Amino acid sequence: MNSERNKTTETRPKKLTGQKVGKEMIMEYITLNNGVKCPAAGIGTFMLSPAEAENSVREALKMGYRLVDTANAYVNERAVGRGMRESGAAREEIFLSTKLWPSEYENENAVDETLERLGVDYVDLLYIHQPAGNWMAGYRQLEKAYKEGKARSIGISNFEGEFIEELQTKWEIVPQFIQVEAHPYFTQQELRRTLDRYGIRLMSWYPLGHGDKSLINEPVFTKIGQKYGKTPAQVILRWHTQMGFAVIPGSKNVDHIKDNLDIMDFRLTEEEMAEVAKLDRGERYYHRTDEQLKAFAAWRPAFETK
Repeated sequence: MNSERNKTTETRPKKLTGQKVGKEMIMEYITLNNGVKCPAAGIGTFMLSPAEAENSVREALKMGYRLVDTANAYVNERAVGRGMRESGAAREEIFLSTKLWPSEYENENAVDETLERLGVDYVDLLYIHQPAGNWMAGYRQLEKAYKEGKARSIGISNFEGEFIEELQTKWEIVPQFIQVEAHPYFTQQELRRTLDRYGIRLMSWYPLGHGDKSLINEPVFTKIGQKYGKTPAQVILRWHTQMGFAVIPGSKNVDHIKDNLDIMDFRLTEEEMAEVAKLDRGERYYHRTDEQLKAFAAWRPAFETK
């Protein structure tokens, strides 16, 4: 299973342009079902304040990161845009991902307003964030943005089970990505069977199990880390990329941001991947309810104005 999924990930290392931190970083890229290439590892901005997001994005891009993920709901898109510009990285080198919130699905100006907050003419990946409210109207906005060149790829976030089953009967354009919870305790085996049919790639959130020490301290990660001179967290992030997932750990700690990218100079063996696979117990950290979906549809982010 793992070796098959690895075939779809470009494993040729690419030297990263940008500021060198200690040593030269390298990156691997994933080829999407529309031919667009996405870095396998990036910086997430969930739960970061605008000031924190601006700083993390700026410093991450200086280090060599080229994938940045945000969302309407994070209320830090303007800050992410500032961080991008302050980094000195060329816009065309950055793979920028954001998400429309349910309150915006029926707003015909939602995409343009999102681009304005980010300070860009296009995004590289545009998601609908939750299967709440009139989410099909949201997906039609993605398809329209894709056709107009405002989004180079499109995706669905948290669309598992019945929601992706329904969407399959209605989409005009197959999404390139799904963003969902994934980690060694929860590898999304059932969902991946659907994704593989369409060539949809998975982007992991909670990639380190929401910081759960019981996951990070699993003996297998300590053992593998000692072999390669890596921390358990770095081993877990590398496991994600070798599964074919894109991974977007967020942090406001510059040292952690650096470490989270320093994962491309080693590879887990098939035997080591098999050992990690034994940890899968179908255990989520986040359990969404129908009541939460109703609340999501009713809530509107207080967007940044400057």
